[in-house]
Amino acid sequence: MTRSVNAVASRARRKKILKKTKGQFGTRKNVWTVAKNSYEKGQTYAYRDRRNKKREFRSLWIVRINAAVREYGMNYSQFINKLNVAGIEMAGIEMNRKVLADLALNNPEAFKAIVEKVK
Repeated sequence: MTRSVNAVASRARRKKILKKTKGQFGTRKNVWTVAKNSYEKGQTYAYRDRRNKKREFRSLWIVRINAAVREYGMNYSQFINKLNVAGIEMAGIEMNRKVLADLALNNPEAFKAIVEKVK
């Protein structure tokens, strides 16, 4: 009896990976073994960086808040401490670092009011 290898499924599997590596440089897009390794490594980076993205944005928000608060004679550490002591809920609105950084960047008057209230 002849050996059945199911070439249709094998080819489909390869085409799926090669389609996903389309646009990469050199042999990474068209040589099966290189493309497969490239795709798997890319998926590893994607998984890792979905987590790193959260860290990077938090540090960006902290830098922006620090820069904005220094105009009013405080630093980030003092500002956050006073916010926590005063109660981070002002007028029933809870503000996290993302919102504070956005206010500091796009609405300086509102941010100034928050800083004055915390002082």
